[in-house]
Order: sequence, then structure tokens, then C-alpha cells
Amino acid sequence: MGEWVGEMVGPDVWETCGDLIPAGSVFAFLAEHRGELFPAEMFADMYPSANGRPSMPPRILAATIMLQALHGLSDFETVQELRCDLRWKAACGLGLHDMAFDPSLLAYFRRRLARSARPNRVFEAVREVVKATGVLKGKHRRALDSTVLDDAVATQDTVTQIIAAVRAVIREVPGADTVAAAQCTAHDYTDPGKPRIAWNDEQARTELVDALVTDALRLLGHLPDQQLGEKAANAVGILALVAGQDVEPAENSDGRDGRWRITQGTAHERIVSTVDPEARHVHKTRSHQQDGFKAHLAIEPETGLYTAVALRPGAGPEHHEAAVGLDLLADEDTPVDVFGDTAYSTGDARQALHQAGHRLFLKPAPLRPAVPGGFTLDDFTIDTTTAVVTCPAGHTVALSGPGGQHHQRKASFRDLCTGCHLRERCTKARAGRILTIRPGHNLQAAARHQTATDPGWQADYRRWRPPVERAVAWLVQHGNRKLRYRGTIKNDTWLHTRAAALNLRRLINLGLTHTRGTWHLAPAGA
Repeated sequence: MGEWVGEMVGPDVWETCGDLIPAGSVFAFLAEHRGELFPAEMFADMYPSANGRPSMPPRILAATIMLQALHGLSDFETVQELRCDLRWKAACGLGLHDMAFDPSLLAYFRRRLARSARPNRVFEAVREVVKATGVLKGKHRRALDSTVLDDAVATQDTVTQIIAAVRAVIREVPGADTVAAAQCTAHDYTDPGKPRIAWNDEQARTELVDALVTDALRLLGHLPDQQLGEKAANAVGILALVAGQDVEPAENSDGRDGRWRITQGTAHERIVSTVDPEARHVHKTRSHQQDGFKAHLAIEPETGLYTAVALRPGAGPEHHEAAVGLDLLADEDTPVDVFGDTAYSTGDARQALHQAGHRLFLKPAPLRPAVPGGFTLDDFTIDTTTAVVTCPAGHTVALSGPGGQHHQRKASFRDLCTGCHLRERCTKARAGRILTIRPGHNLQAAARHQTATDPGWQADYRRWRPPVERAVAWLVQHGNRKLRYRGTIKNDTWLHTRAAALNLRRLINLGLTHTRGTWHLAPAGA
């Protein structure tokens, strides 16, 4: 990559106005150590051409997007700060009279980052600084948590989604416009507005949905047989999804006569917008729903530093906290104490973390008795080795072999429950009590026992689990719960950049400095 040789426009702000830049701030730190944090070779693979040079040095853009993520600004607002704020000019290495650059350059740089072999290199650079300082040496705790981040698009209803998806197919797929003109009659898809119907008339809405779904299916069924590019294939796939996710065959219909209605309930992993097909309905609790993505965090609770982060769609078993939590801990060199709430306490996660040697402080989910105030699973004596189960009344039955989707085992008491004096406290089922034992039962049972009886475990959990809530608050403050970009990749890159900026700010507060070619933490008052 050719090195940038442009001249500074106006006096050097850091040299001439350094006294005006708040000491100990991220601005002052970047002004003094930007080159060491973001050396030119760090971005060489992003600009492989030997003939040209980037219009702006990557280290300047890297410092800019870090400050942008730290302060939660748009591209336009960021460039305004670069033009008008001495702190930003000093931090990014611009001259006093420099008018910076067009905001689109930030989008261009982020796109290059996202498409590179190391899209999270800004986070990795700060992580190397953390490692060099030794601030985490001897600190063997990691706290896990997740939080919902609102998507950058509006949630669309069924009608809006189908119309938008049909328009996308017409726009992207060669020959689709001709097919639509011949087959689609429910709506004028060149009209930017919604269909003109009486929206308070339930029958009119039902007929419209029926007609739109029919249009979508006709369009998909009559498209020319051809090889599609990426955009065209995505448009066809999204139309197929939205045409079927919210509807079901009408009453007394088998789905082949073209009669449809809005289905009751919400489809699993429902697309909420054709503008961002990766956004999902997210339930953080049973009563609270948002639309967007989940940010997953691992922190060191004593320092508050983010050791790993990840942004994932808000639905799907592969994006569950327990699954992503394993990824967040994958780079740990030695076993650690893992703190997390019940979301991380699945049998599979416990098994994997236990095998990796980690010490678990994961709060197990409470057991729900079949009868309010009655017996739970822990009131039964379950021996998975000899495959026998004994109930509170003393009846013993065999435990079946693994079966079903989750490889669970069952213990059926059935006839033994007849006439049992403890039945009212055990089951309401006419056929008697049937226990379901899932893989990892022994680990879960031991965890529930430890949680309830071990004062040391309880004290450690109360002390080291709460700091991750503070880390979540730092992450979303200043309006950063609302995402600015579409799609998982772009938002994951943003999340890593913000975590890097927060880590850098924390390190500076701990006394970060760079002398004689090494990073270290200077004692307070030194």
C-alpha cells in the first residue's frame, strides 16, 4: 500500500493547542499515541494496490470511527466534529483548517473493514494493548450477559412486507416485470402507497391479504428459469418467506384453492422487515418484546473490560445465550470462573464448559412443580448410572434409554400413582407421573444443590455477576441501544468498535501510557 503523503492543512492542532485538549481524555491519548495504536501496516491488506494510495490514511479513519462509536454519532455528525472541534482534530491528526472529508468515506472504510479478513481489527488492536499491559494477569473471572439492540428499520406489517418483497423481485429479477404485469392483479406495485381499502373492514383486509399472497405465489411460479445473481436470489427468497410466514389456508381450505388468511400467533423466527431481513422479534423476558438483534458480552468484572463481544440475530437456537457464550470464552488460554444468569445454564453449555475446565457460577433455572407447592425433579432420587428412579413415596421404576429430539430419558410411574397417598402433591395427570430426564441432568442437579447450600458460591455470584450489568449500561448509553446499520455483519463490526472504544477509555482511566515501545499502566499520581 502506498503511504499517504498529503500535507497537513493549517497548523498542527495537537502541537499548537495541546493545552486545550483535556488531559487524560481519549482525545489526548489518540493525539499522542494514534500511530502506535494503529500503525500503517495494520491496514495494508485492505488497500493491496501498489499503485494507488487511500484518499485518507486508514489510521485517521480508524481513530475517527472509534470516536464515532464512543460518542454514538452519525457519519454526518462525526464529520462536523472533525471540522469544528479541536479535540477531534487533535485526536485524528487533522490540521486546524482541515475540512476533513465527505461522510461517505466513513461508510466506505467500514465496508472495507467488514469485507476484510479481519473485520474486527480495531477491537483486536485494543485487546493486544490490554494483553501488553498485563491488566488481566491473574484475573480469572468472566461474566456473561446479553442485551437487545433495536434495529435500524421500521417493523413492517404483513401487507407492507408482501408488497415490498414483490417490488424487490420486479426490480432485481430479469423478466419479473413482464410476469408481474400478467399475473399480479391485487395491487399496483408501481404505486408507492398502500392499497386503497377500508382498513377498518376486517373482510376487506382478509380479501386483500388473500389476493396479495396469491400474487406472490403466481409471480414466484411464473418467473423465467434462469441463473440468478446474489441480489435477485435474495429478493426471490425473501418473497417466498414473507408470503408464507404470516398466513395459513382459510377455513375449509387445503391451501390449493388460493384462499388465505392471517395466521393466529407469530411465526418462528419471523422476518420483521424486508429492509433488514436479519432483524427479528426478540423476547428478553416473557412480557417484553423488541425488534432487532442481541449483543452478547463477556467482561472481566474487576476491571470492567470487555474480553469478547458478538452481535447475533435475536432468535434461533444457534444464537441463544448459551451457544454464543461458548464462543465468547473460546479464546481464553486458561480455565476461568464463569458467571452468568439462567440463560447460560443449559445442560449442553454446562457440559462443554465443565469439560473445558472452567469453574461455573451459572444460576440454574428454577424447577417448576407439576402441582403448585408439590414435588419437583429434585425430590426424586435419580440414578442415571444404574438407570433407576425412586419417587418421594418410595416407588422405584426403570429409566428408559435416550430418545427423541433432545435424547431425553423417561421414568414412568403410571399405575404406581394409583392410590398413592402423595399423589395430590405430585401430579394431576390421570395416567400418573412421568419424569423426563435430559442430558446433563447430573450437572444441573449438582448446580441447583450448590446454589442453594454453598454460602461461598452465593457470595461470589452476588459480588462478581452484577458488574456485567454496568458493562451493558456503558454499551447502550448515549442512544447506542438503537443501531445505525442494517444486517448482522455491519452491526457486529460496530459493536466490536464500540467495545474497543470503551476498553480504551477504561485503560486510559487506569493510567495507560506508551513508553520505550511498550504499553503499560502508570500508577495513579506517577
